[in-house]
Amino acid sequence: MLIVEVAELAELAFSASDLAQMRFAVSPMWEVGTSFKLLSSGAAHAVHRPWIEQVRPRVAAAGLFRGWLAELIPLSGYVPDFLNPAPTGPAPTLAAELTRLLAAPGGQVRNDLDRLSRHGGDLGPRLRTLYAEPQDRMARVAEEIETYWELALAPYWARIRTVLDADVFHRARQVAEHGAAHLFNELHASVSWDDDTLRLIRRQRALSRETAGPGLLLIPSAFTGPGLLTRVTPPDPPQLAYPARGIGSLWEPQPTTGLDALAAVLGRSRTQLLAELDTPASTAELARRTGLSPAGVSQYLTALRDAGLVSAHRAGRSVLYARTFAAVSLLAASPDRR
Repeated sequence: MLIVEVAELAELAFSASDLAQMRFAVSPMWEVGTSFKLLSSGAAHAVHRPWIEQVRPRVAAAGLFRGWLAELIPLSGYVPDFLNPAPTGPAPTLAAELTRLLAAPGGQVRNDLDRLSRHGGDLGPRLRTLYAEPQDRMARVAEEIETYWELALAPYWARIRTVLDADVFHRARQVAEHGAAHLFNELHASVSWDDDTLRLIRRQRALSRETAGPGLLLIPSAFTGPGLLTRVTPPDPPQLAYPARGIGSLWEPQPTTGLDALAAVLGRSRTQLLAELDTPASTAELARRTGLSPAGVSQYLTALRDAGLVSAHRAGRSVLYARTFAAVSLLAASPDRR
């Protein structure tokens, strides 16, 4: 089992054991890094423009474009591997991944920062302190990641997870119906499978089973862009993050009509608020959109939150409300909408 790199072509041979250990995972930390890079680039994006327009001002106001993430995640090139610990399950929470981040050995942190320096020049002032005191300073990194998550991803996570979970379901069905070869040949234009070997085109980084570990972790992502991203850190299995299916429709507005059956159960005002939360919003914004009084909106949101249909997220001086997974499923299951 050896990966060799020839003229920008990496080849990974699979044994039966490697195939048995191949799995999918949805990783919050992969979405943190890739989405932050997109925001900090300042570029427009045909698909993610609605999200960028809402989120970039909040992230800028919080000073995150001048913080730890700005030094750790360059606009191009290497990103430290300790930011993407191997998911231990199919869908770890951000808290679980941050626990892994905080447990990263000091030696690994310094090795990753050395590599970042070789690729991008001298380390910034924050990263020099992280290099000197990795165990103490990593807590600052985790705190900033939590702040970024609350501002940029948590209000939208139910929507993003719906797309990522649908991709995993589709890929798992491909494996069940057609086998691993079909999965890999359909995964991405730069990936192919032939004769028990996975080939990655245009991969610059050297790989080996001895250092990467057995198996393979496949991670769908909303923000990777058109290419593939990889992480290879012993003794973990190699990680391959790829653009998930359905990203093109991620931010398209959802219908706000055809919910009469649901309104008969929840009440018309509560159903109207759930429909309006296609985009996370504050109490004042929801009152403006719906014509309901701010006091009425607050009361209904409290009831929806107590029922697990709405979540609240601090954004500066405001609180943004968003649908939960349960609300997304409930709206999708409405017989009028179907």
